[in-house]
Amino acid sequence: MQFRTIVDIPQASFQLAPCERMLFVGSCFAENIGRKATEAMFRTTVNPFGTMYNPASILHTVQRTLPQPSQGEGEIFSTAVFTLGTNHVYILKETGEIVDNCEKRPQRLFEERELTIEECAVYLRRAVELLRSVNPDVRVIFTVSPIRYRKYGYHESQLSKAILLLAIDKLLTLNSSLSTLHYFPSYEIVLDELRDYRFYAPDMLHPSAQAVDYIWERFGETFFSDETRAFLREWEPLRAALAHRPFNPDSTEYKAFRAATLNKVKELRRRYPAMPNPFNIELHEPPLTPPL
Repeated sequence: MQFRTIVDIPQASFQLAPCERMLFVGSCFAENIGRKATEAMFRTTVNPFGTMYNPASILHTVQRTLPQPSQGEGEIFSTAVFTLGTNHVYILKETGEIVDNCEKRPQRLFEERELTIEECAVYLRRAVELLRSVNPDVRVIFTVSPIRYRKYGYHESQLSKAILLLAIDKLLTLNSSLSTLHYFPSYEIVLDELRDYRFYAPDMLHPSAQAVDYIWERFGETFFSDETRAFLREWEPLRAALAHRPFNPDSTEYKAFRAATLNKVKELRRRYPAMPNPFNIELHEPPLTPPL
C-alpha cells in the first residue's frame, strides 16, 4: 500500500555539471538549498545582499550582483535559483521605491503593498533578461518557498503563494521556447509529500533539516548530470570524514587519518579543477605525510 503521494517532477531539459558556478537568491529557504549546494562543492553565491522574499527584491539582487560595464569582469553564473517567498513589498513613502530591507526604520515611513501576478512576472522576466545579457546560456530554476507567513494569516499566506505560482507559470508559458527555464516544486513537496509535522522545525513553519535533505535529494534527481552524481559519490565520504570531530585531535591516529583524507581531496581536485578549495590544498604540493 502507498501511504503518501509522490510529487511527479519532470526531468529538466538541462543538467548541472560538477562544481558549476551558481547563484541562489530568495527567501531563507534559498539559503538552505544554497548551503546544500555549497557543501556539494558547487561554486555558490547565496543571497549576497541578504535574504530577499519578493520578485522585486530578487531583481534588485541580480542588478547589484552582475558585473557592470564600468567595472570590467565579474561573476558569470551558469545557473541561478530563485526562491520566492511572498508577493508583499514595502515601499518607502518618501521615494515611492520598493525597499529590500526596512533597516529597522519606523513602520510609518513605509507602505505595504501586494504585487499582482503581472507585476511579479515582469520583475522575474527582467531578472532573467539581465542574467542572459551576461550569459545567454544561463539556466534559471524557479521555486516557491514552502515556509508559511504567520503574520499575514494562513489564508493570506496561501493567496500570496498562489500569486507567485501563477506568476512563474505565466513567465514559463510566455517563454516556452526557452529550455533553460525550469520550475522546481519545493512548495508542493512539503505540502503534499511531507505533510506530517515531523518534517517541520519547532516553530511548525519552517521545514526541518530532514525535509531540506529530502528536497535536496529530489533536486539532485531532477538536475544532476551523471558526472555530478559520480563526483558526489567520491566527495561526500570525504566531506563527512573531514567534518568528523575526533575525541583526541592530537593523536597520531587522527593526524594520519586526516592526512590520508586530504590527499584524497587533493587527488579529486586534480580531476575536477573547478572544485573549490576550502582546505587550501595546493595541487603542486607533495602529498601530506602521516606522522610516524
